[in-house]
Amino acid sequence: MLLIGNQDRPRLFDLNIQKPEPLFETAVEIDERITIEGDVLREPDPDRIREQLRKLRDSGIEAVAICLLHAFANSAHEELAESIAREVGFENISRSSHLSPLIKIISRGDTTVVDAYLNPVLQNYVASLRARLGDSRIQLMTSAGGLVDADHFSGKDSILSGPAGGVVGFSEVGLQAGFPKSIGFDMGGTSTDVSRFDGDFEREFETRKAGVRIFAPMLAIETVAAGGGSICDFDGVKLHVGPASAGADPGPACYGAGGPLTVTDVNLYLGKILPEYFPFRLNLEIVERKLQEICDRIASSPLGKIYTPEELAEGFQQIANANMVRAIRNISVAKGYDPSEYALVSFGGAGGQHACALARSLGMRDIVIHPYAGILSAYGIGVSDVRQFAARALLTPWSDEFQSTLDELFAELEQEATAQVLAEGVRPEQILPSTRTLELRYKGVDSTIIVPEPEAGTDYPTRYGELHQQRYGYQHAERPIEVVNARIEVVGRMPRPDWPRVAEQDIELASSESTVVLFNGKWETTSIYHRRELHPGARITGPAIVFEPTSTVVIDPGFTARIGTQGELLIKDVSQDASPEISATEVDPVQLEIFNNLFASIAEQMGVTLQMTSCSTNVKERLDFSCAIFTPAGDLVVNAPHIPVHLGAMGETVRSVLRDNPEIAPGDVFVTNDPYRGGSHLPDVTVVTPVHDEKSGELLFLTASRAHHAEIGGIVPGSMPPFSTNLAEEGVVIRNFKLIDRGTSREAELKALLLSGPYPSRSVEDNLSDVSAQVAANRSGAVQLLELVDRYTRPVVQAYMRFIQEAAAAKMRMALAQLPDGVYERTDHQDDGSPVCVKIRKQGETATVDFTGTGSVLPTNLNANRAIVTAAVLYVFRCMINEDIPLNSGVLEPITIQLPECMLNPPNQERPEDCAAIVGGNVETSQKVVDVLLGALELAAASQGTMNNLTFGDGSFGYYETICGGSGATGDAAGADAVHTHMTNTRMTDPEVFERRYPVRLWEFAIREGSGGRGKHKGGDGIIRRIEFLRGLKVSMLSERRGEYLPFGLKGGEPGARGKNSLKKANETEFTDLGGKFAINVEPGDQLQIETPGGGGYGAI
Repeated sequence: MLLIGNQDRPRLFDLNIQKPEPLFETAVEIDERITIEGDVLREPDPDRIREQLRKLRDSGIEAVAICLLHAFANSAHEELAESIAREVGFENISRSSHLSPLIKIISRGDTTVVDAYLNPVLQNYVASLRARLGDSRIQLMTSAGGLVDADHFSGKDSILSGPAGGVVGFSEVGLQAGFPKSIGFDMGGTSTDVSRFDGDFEREFETRKAGVRIFAPMLAIETVAAGGGSICDFDGVKLHVGPASAGADPGPACYGAGGPLTVTDVNLYLGKILPEYFPFRLNLEIVERKLQEICDRIASSPLGKIYTPEELAEGFQQIANANMVRAIRNISVAKGYDPSEYALVSFGGAGGQHACALARSLGMRDIVIHPYAGILSAYGIGVSDVRQFAARALLTPWSDEFQSTLDELFAELEQEATAQVLAEGVRPEQILPSTRTLELRYKGVDSTIIVPEPEAGTDYPTRYGELHQQRYGYQHAERPIEVVNARIEVVGRMPRPDWPRVAEQDIELASSESTVVLFNGKWETTSIYHRRELHPGARITGPAIVFEPTSTVVIDPGFTARIGTQGELLIKDVSQDASPEISATEVDPVQLEIFNNLFASIAEQMGVTLQMTSCSTNVKERLDFSCAIFTPAGDLVVNAPHIPVHLGAMGETVRSVLRDNPEIAPGDVFVTNDPYRGGSHLPDVTVVTPVHDEKSGELLFLTASRAHHAEIGGIVPGSMPPFSTNLAEEGVVIRNFKLIDRGTSREAELKALLLSGPYPSRSVEDNLSDVSAQVAANRSGAVQLLELVDRYTRPVVQAYMRFIQEAAAAKMRMALAQLPDGVYERTDHQDDGSPVCVKIRKQGETATVDFTGTGSVLPTNLNANRAIVTAAVLYVFRCMINEDIPLNSGVLEPITIQLPECMLNPPNQERPEDCAAIVGGNVETSQKVVDVLLGALELAAASQGTMNNLTFGDGSFGYYETICGGSGATGDAAGADAVHTHMTNTRMTDPEVFERRYPVRLWEFAIREGSGGRGKHKGGDGIIRRIEFLRGLKVSMLSERRGEYLPFGLKGGEPGARGKNSLKKANETEFTDLGGKFAINVEPGDQLQIETPGGGGYGAI
């Protein structure tokens, strides 16, 4: 189950899918079962557990993690397993119900495994400290920003202990300097950490680090792969900084150990690092040579841009700064906070060299750099308090009766947490008033909000509604509220060092030393100061360098600095920020990378806005949505890395809106889901927002968002009918409807449309709410694009949209050039025998993709359309480029698609009743098209070739999920097990949440071993998912690869196993095959078993 996780793949365009390596050596199952309510269905056998654990112990296993389903509701079985583990000799035991007694077994299980994995290492470390320190008391920092005695330190709390010290440190430094709101900027050798403080710490209680889900309190820290060791290079089209790092060995090029060019080297060349004060000799000649080599490569590339080493070095620095600015915007702007209201507290070995540039980019006027900036994490640990948390999973509706129990509940939690604090040696008088919070959510929604204890005169539901309105832009006063978790924090205040303050003397310092530093293309004489010689009140005017043993601070021109009473540097931007002059006619590789990051950041923040403001489970939890930016002609510029089947198709939609509405005016917004106008299938609703120049009214850009609505009408709830025969049976068709007309909403007309037709939507209010969320997401993108225009000018912004597309086209041509000229073809089949044919004619740097020979339009719903096929072609050819580039229309510039009328391109008709059904084409045929294309190019064997679309419900609810399978092997690697592939990447609902929310019981959720095709590289295995229904429901399934046409292998590799859907009635003992598509009624006790296909193998054994 932990190997399956949420079923999503970490990198969208990697054919060699690399899921995080498991941290456990082996896993054993205990035959027991507890319900979501905590009732025992099946008692465990202690003798069998004892036998299993003895075998583990005898095999050399030293640590054990215990995690059982629903142990948060009843921990008895876990406690039994723990006692037996101790009995047979295990000392390192981690139990999930003790570490994190909260719902969500995937996150709780990962957390328990991490704890068991790290505890032996930590214990050895603590033992070595004790050996050196004798009887000294040892406290360690937790990821939550609190101290804990070494005897009580747990592996799960150590993940971010170092960065957490930095957060505590920078917040204390900011407060001492008079800034109650600050943003920490910690730049080290390989990465940069940023975080926000506004009088209290921002925490996360569920997060993912290095691919592992963690269920434990952590300070919210954003990490970006940009540090002093980040590698600077040119890839033939654009410059990039990171994410790869030189590390400590070999280190930067200037270390003389054969390392690559890095940010440290760039700073050395620019004069921002003083080699005479470095602890060992730095080699500037190597840096100059490497910069010149890259200049020569750029000059000889198709770009033909002539750089001097100085220009290139400054360009690399600008790119590195842009990467870090993006991270700070993610923790501030993306969450509704204005960074200009915060001070930037810079620390880490490299932070001081970049702080001024970052602050200026973000509009932050104040910078604080403490004397201990190079070791601020250690400083933060020294000023930390003891903190303990206690939590309880509740999962109960809010009611007057529940409210009456709150004081008693919090008293119990407070007693538990206080006892832990007192056990740390804290005296009772040091304990501060506890902090009480409830995690609340609307019933039926997974996303929660942590609500602090309300002030007198209000209550938790009221405060929850206010926070929901603030964060998401709406609230549902009529919807029931569910209490998920109660949590309490108890703090033991530790003595603070009495830092001496020295009276300030207002003196403008003169320096006896100077150097030259390159700022904005000009070498400027720059004063050098030694930190030890600076006294409180002293003033410095930039440009200047302040040197200290652990770091170097660069004060840019336009900044001044003053020494505070504790020796801190208080830097202020006193300049009038001028927009950079950038050519709109000649591409600059530096600006190309910067604008690429700017546009990508806007698309990502559109996605954040949509996820925050939507009320749909599909959007908030399954992440079944996509956001993108387009040129005035409707060509895709950049998208956030969301759902591939949406991305290529949205360009068709935007161009359709432009064709149907030649007189688009400022303030217009359109909504559509028509598959014959660029849509995918009817539940995927797209909102398109034209962005005009505010003065001239000229159309500048378009923003768009596509989201899967849980309901849009049709013959079955959930709008995913397995047996639809025309478009009308699949729901309400919205054809480029003008939702907002010159700023005036036409929501009433949209509501009438959703209620019209033979099969209207069953959830119109949810449709309208999600459409409003999409409008908000588009608006956020529009605002940010107009801000770019204000900063860089319209010609420059539009030029770099074009340049980014041209860069993607150049990358595609380079990839095609590596493919031998010739004809590549393949045919596969739908389960009904209909052929899907492709012939790729490749010549030089171009290719023609011809689908002639594909079967005719189908009477079923497995028809696709041009938009879906375009998305599949775009995805496949993007996968050929094994680099991080934006997915945009430039990828298709060297490619011609020939698509005759067939099942992939049925003709459009005026009446939906006369249009071919298409719902299965989006989710099923799209996967087959990708398999055929990859197979023709011999890039990968077939993956599972289906999304396994399951829906069930009744008149009171509906549920929809897509289910993972095996990925196809490639010439380089085996296929991945149990993962979503190609045209989808939605997440799976956690098993405990699944059972909590719906009348079902999940009996099996496991990898289907042996289902991947054999070969030199084995295909990935599918999964088995067995669900018992606890009440009568309607269940439907839309899936492929259940017939004679298996997921094919390549180069002698064997095919993957076909999938199978079967049902066992409550009064029967055998499962009956249901086929690939069915719509049935189930009764209590009936069990549905879904076995998903494996991927094909690659290469003969």
